[in-house]
Amino acid sequence: MLKPDDYQWLFRKSPAMATSIGEDGSYQDVNDAFLARLGYDRADMVGRKPSEFVTPESARRIEEEFLPTLRRTGKLENKPIGFVASSGEVVDCTTNSIVEYDPDGTFLRTIALYREYGDQARANYKYRELYRTTPAMLHTVDGDGNIVTVTDRWLDKLGYSRDEVLGRPITDFFTEAERRRFAGGHMQELLERGDYDNEDRQVVTKDGRVLDLVVSAIGHRDAGGKVDRLLVASKDVTERLRTERKLRNALAENARLREELERERDYLREEVNVAMNFGRIVGTSPALQRMLKQVEAVAQTPASVLLLGESGVGKELVAHAIHGQSARADGPLVKVNCASIPKELFESEFFGHVKGAFTGAHRDRVGRFQLADGGTLFLDEVGEIPLELQGKLLRVLQESEFERVGDDVTRSVNVRVIAATNRDLEQLIVDGEFREDLFYRLSVFPVDVPPLRERGDDIVQLAQHFLERAAADFGRPELTLTRSQAEKLFEYDWPGNVRELKNVIERAVILSPGNVLRLDLSMPNVAQYEPRPANVASAEPDGILTEKQMRDFQKKNLLNALRETNWRVSGPDGAAELLGVKPTTLADRIRAFGLRRPARQ
Repeated sequence: MLKPDDYQWLFRKSPAMATSIGEDGSYQDVNDAFLARLGYDRADMVGRKPSEFVTPESARRIEEEFLPTLRRTGKLENKPIGFVASSGEVVDCTTNSIVEYDPDGTFLRTIALYREYGDQARANYKYRELYRTTPAMLHTVDGDGNIVTVTDRWLDKLGYSRDEVLGRPITDFFTEAERRRFAGGHMQELLERGDYDNEDRQVVTKDGRVLDLVVSAIGHRDAGGKVDRLLVASKDVTERLRTERKLRNALAENARLREELERERDYLREEVNVAMNFGRIVGTSPALQRMLKQVEAVAQTPASVLLLGESGVGKELVAHAIHGQSARADGPLVKVNCASIPKELFESEFFGHVKGAFTGAHRDRVGRFQLADGGTLFLDEVGEIPLELQGKLLRVLQESEFERVGDDVTRSVNVRVIAATNRDLEQLIVDGEFREDLFYRLSVFPVDVPPLRERGDDIVQLAQHFLERAAADFGRPELTLTRSQAEKLFEYDWPGNVRELKNVIERAVILSPGNVLRLDLSMPNVAQYEPRPANVASAEPDGILTEKQMRDFQKKNLLNALRETNWRVSGPDGAAELLGVKPTTLADRIRAFGLRRPARQ
């Protein structure tokens, strides 16, 4: 059996250069071959640290790479190190080192063996240095996925120092999602596969940021064909992907908004068509029919239209009808309430402004004329425009040109103008409050919108229309408008016109507790009004009806009964019972008058 001194003799006489390093990092012993090559005495080296005998670069690598790797793995393999001999010569070597422990796990020593470089070894060392300093983001892992070496660029990207990463599994730097993806043996499968191209990875930097990488790898195989090294090149695509995601999100948001706006446009068109009854304004009275003939005549022309009538008669509805029947129907209909625009903002509202044109103009703004280009501009309450501003409006109507406030660029527009007023513009001209030339420009084709009190049976038709819409909008079941209620509606003078009727019906729908409309709850003062005089157009001066008038009255009465009973002919609460006739008699009259139940909307 060898004695301890025998081991020391074997160590010192070994032909290979070797050292023994203690727990404090100093040389415990050096062998004769090592001393002979460097030209030192044993006393010169024992008790001193290796960093005192190596090049500055090797000293740095010992601190940053070799010692951390030894602490983690307990060994070094073929690591380059440069010693400085007593003569000053640099002796380039590779070292293989191993840490020894006693059976209790107590550290004993680190044994390091050195082999001097040949020409090939020097070339390999040179390439290792080039590898570390290359500007590419590279790392190498062994067959178990542990980091062997990394480039400075890789460290810079992730924010670590070299001693914090060497020897650690590459998965330590993956995101949690990536770790789950490569769990269960999938990482080993990837290592055994070796080469791969352009795969996505996500890693986490030291400060917690997530980097998106595209990685490719080349595997090195040992004599048995097993992958023992994997050189991995990474490209940071975080910013590119972030930009692409923002662009995709922006495009998706634009598409969503466009789709939403298209749906809203279609919805609003449908709502307008339903609410305003494009093409069939509710009512059949002679006064209304005269107006509709005028609307039909002027709609297809480019002529300016002036709508005249009391407040609440539905001038905006008529403007929509003209626009909807015109060649500009697919263009915008832009409304301007002239009475609501402050005097100092009139030009900006109509023509727009550029940023900085006046105090508060923080951005460019498009005016109403430009918004209406290719369509129709509805100037409601046009009689409220201040006299000093009417000239600016006249100019754009005459020349179809304007400039934004603060801008010297002249812009052209193609706009059809429909104006509306409840004031007597001719009297305003006499009073010096409205320009005569603007009046003639606006009133190329004047249209009188009749008040509700002149529209006869339209009142009941409108009331039924508003009743159906209000019940649907408010989530109420269908409510019945009785004959006595219809008579009250007909007798009332309606100073607020259609707007007042709509409000009354909606209030009644809200307040009515059952299935019958309670007008008394929304019109408590209706009894105070004197009934309107009988419609002279419906009877002769002595009150006698002609045969045709009698037949028309009977038809309307029958139709009202059918509507009130929701077109139920027979049975309890049916129209026949309401009229006091047999169901068969009622059926014959329905056929005779050619009445048909309207299709459900």
